[in-house]
Amino acid sequence: MTNILVSGLINIETTLKVDSFPLTYEPVRYPFFGINSTVSGVGYNIAKALTTLGEGVTFLSLIGEDMAAGVVRLSLKRDGIDDALVLSAMPATAQSVIIYNLQGKRQIHTDLKDIQERIYPAHLFDTALAGNALAVLCNINYNRTLLARAREAGVPIATDVHTIGSIDDEYNTDFMAAAEILFLSDEALPCRPEEFARKLQHRYGTAVIVIGLGGEGALLAVRENNFMERVPAVQTRPIVNTIGAGDALFSSFLHAYCAEKDSYRAIQKAVIFASYKIGETGAAEGFLNAPELDNLAASLRR
Repeated sequence: MTNILVSGLINIETTLKVDSFPLTYEPVRYPFFGINSTVSGVGYNIAKALTTLGEGVTFLSLIGEDMAAGVVRLSLKRDGIDDALVLSAMPATAQSVIIYNLQGKRQIHTDLKDIQERIYPAHLFDTALAGNALAVLCNINYNRTLLARAREAGVPIATDVHTIGSIDDEYNTDFMAAAEILFLSDEALPCRPEEFARKLQHRYGTAVIVIGLGGEGALLAVRENNFMERVPAVQTRPIVNTIGAGDALFSSFLHAYCAEKDSYRAIQKAVIFASYKIGETGAAEGFLNAPELDNLAASLRR
């Protein structure tokens, strides 16, 4: 087991199943069992996935002083995640609505409330960081000032900048510059993922880069040995909703990498973990535990 600090967003997520995109206007629809509300958010998804995989997680986040906060804390207790550093420091908890169709395509609407203007107390972060082998700092504004504190403490940083179109992306530059392990999606890249990964390595000196390629798998780039290779996707069960696939890929990679320090084996396991996860509706659902992941990986090698 590795002790990992995770700091990132929690929100209340509502998913809505539709027949197809674009949506056809109807005054009323009755999608029986097609609407579901759960606790989610990038930080929560990662903390839950890592906990399910058996890692020790110290979780930091900001939520509201509202009814949703009670739901969040109940979910954290159920998941075995300590909520002492999840602070009710906003009037309202962030929310999201995700519309998805039968083919797994999705459209995400996220209301962050005023979280981007909030600051996480530095002294609490410094105390929480002690004893952790890795700091997963999601690209939410309140983590921006914590990047330097983690680096000063000598704790490696992992982050996911999700969808970007430039190595000079203004919002994410701080996160890309600080990360030793950097994840992102290929959805908005201006060039081939391999070329973009090389540009990132040249600009930021990033040790490990993973670019999610959706249904095609993932690209792994390791600076130390100039390694770069695509790992193809696998299908372990029918796809229900692709929301949260990137968080699952990120979390399971960190789990395997911390255990074995082998990026190539880690990305192979991560692709399997993410494939299984998207057989569920919500972003924080469908996580395998470590023995289940190992067994599934072994069965696919036969």
